[in-house]
Amino acid sequence: MKKILGIGNALVDALVETHDESIFNKFGLKKGGMEMISAELKNEIHREIDGLKQTVVSGGSTSNTIYGLAQLGAHTGYIGKIGEDEMGAFFKKDMEKAGVTTHLTYSKIDTGIATTFITKGGERTFATYLGAAATQTPEDLHEHIFSLYDLIHVEGYLIFNKDLILSICKLAKKCGLQISMDMASYNLVEAMRPLVEELLRDYVDIIFANEEEAYAFTGKKEREALEVLSTYCPVSVVKLGAEGSIAKVHGETTVIPAVKAHCKDTTGAGDIFAAGFLYGLTHNYTIANAGALASKLSAKCVETIGARIYLR
Repeated sequence: MKKILGIGNALVDALVETHDESIFNKFGLKKGGMEMISAELKNEIHREIDGLKQTVVSGGSTSNTIYGLAQLGAHTGYIGKIGEDEMGAFFKKDMEKAGVTTHLTYSKIDTGIATTFITKGGERTFATYLGAAATQTPEDLHEHIFSLYDLIHVEGYLIFNKDLILSICKLAKKCGLQISMDMASYNLVEAMRPLVEELLRDYVDIIFANEEEAYAFTGKKEREALEVLSTYCPVSVVKLGAEGSIAKVHGETTVIPAVKAHCKDTTGAGDIFAAGFLYGLTHNYTIANAGALASKLSAKCVETIGARIYLR
């Protein structure tokens, strides 16, 4: 059984269901978008939502995937940076409760919080304070930890820290790990395309992208975009939302149907899809069966609030 390590921005998700868009408009947040915010604005927002119903869970793209893998019974570990505060303690406890081995470092800065406003139809508006996660550096990486695992899953959001993500990839290859990456955001791909191309060309073995991210990188849609991605990575997956997904693995293309779901919140659906696919891939499933598991789990995810599936 392969052991899977994740590294990313260790955040706590504060999920707020609301029909009152004036709450996030007040803070200049664009509906459906994601804004990086300061500690001061984070505190203002949390004073405003203090009386509203909130769901609080450990979050961040890679931690969602690793949490999902742990729920499936995979051997998992997670590297991230948190603050020496209540939210940091919550993050650590929540991940370990799921069965994840945590390899966390600490910062004097507050733990990062992603505040998500969920409006009708499951649309999400993010206000993300990276906090301690933004202080993660190559010095926080340790070869002896990497050597305990067979595969590492990396979130595309780390591309903003070029030195860190290149150090991760180089150390992973030195230790013989496969590298899986989620592109994470189309505007990130547009802004950092030369670095994205370098990572795919020289390091990444498994790539996940939604259709917008795939288009931002290739300038092509769906199957044509998949063909381009597959020239870089032997395992390439393009997610098409309600239309399912398509994968090309070692030259063979597989169409993966979607599973119908009543959408309540799309937070983390792609992260949980990656968890299902990676579980299947590392447990010798056929690609069709790995994709079917991924689709089933992502459908289950959108029917709940937050990027969580509870299988145990």
